[in-house]
Amino acid sequence: MSYFSAHALSCVFKQDSSQQNGKTLFSNLSLHLERGEIVDLTGPSGSGKSHVLMALALLDPHASAKLTLEGRDSSSFTPESWRRNVVYLPQRPVLTSDTVLDAVLLPFGFSINRNAKGLRPQTAKPVAKQIRNGLDELGLDDVELVRNPAMLSVGQQARVCLLRSLMLQPKVLLSDEVDAGLDPDSSDKVGAMLQNAATHMGMAVLRVRHRNSDGRASRILSLAHGRLSRQEME
Repeated sequence: MSYFSAHALSCVFKQDSSQQNGKTLFSNLSLHLERGEIVDLTGPSGSGKSHVLMALALLDPHASAKLTLEGRDSSSFTPESWRRNVVYLPQRPVLTSDTVLDAVLLPFGFSINRNAKGLRPQTAKPVAKQIRNGLDELGLDDVELVRNPAMLSVGQQARVCLLRSLMLQPKVLLSDEVDAGLDPDSSDKVGAMLQNAATHMGMAVLRVRHRNSDGRASRILSLAHGRLSRQEME
C-alpha cells in the first residue's frame, strides 16, 4: 500500500451544479507517492498541473478523487486536518503579516495546528533562531526577520512560504513551481531543503516544475492532453 495515493482523479468545469456535462481538464488519473520520495510533475502550461495539486489538497471545487494517506481515506479526516497533513504551496506566494517572522509563525496560531488533530502530533512552534537558520539555508541571509514581506521580491516571498510550509512538518508537500524564476544557485538551495525534508523527515514531495531535472526526483510524471504518464529519467 502506498504512503499517499490518488485514484479516479478528475477535474471538470461546469457553469452550474445542474449542468450534466462540462469542460474536462483531466479524468480518471492515478498517482502515488512513497514516504521520503520526491516526484516531479511536468507538462505544458494549461494542462492542469496546479489543479492536480489543489485536488490532492481538497482545495479544488471542480475536482474529485479517491485519496488515501497511510491507508486512511480522506473522508475520515476533516478538511482542515487533511490540509494540515497534505500541504499545498501555491505558485503565487501569499504573505499577509507585517514581518517575515510573523508570516512564518502565522499558521502556528491556527487551532488545527495548536490541537494537532490528525495523523501528525503537534509540531513545536519554531523560535526565531530556527527561522533565521532556515532563511539562511534558502539564500535569504539578507532578509531580516523584521522586514515587511511586501518589500520582498516574488522569489524571496516564495522561499519564505516554502520555509513556513516545511516548518509545519506535513506528511505530504505539494509544491507548485516554488523555484520558478530563481537563479540556479537559489533553485539548488530550494531543492536541497526539500531533499532534506524528504530524507530526514520522511516527507513525500510532489513538485510542479518547468526547470530541467535537478536529479533529486525519483520519478518524473508528465501531464498532457488530460493524460498522466511517466517520463524517462535523463
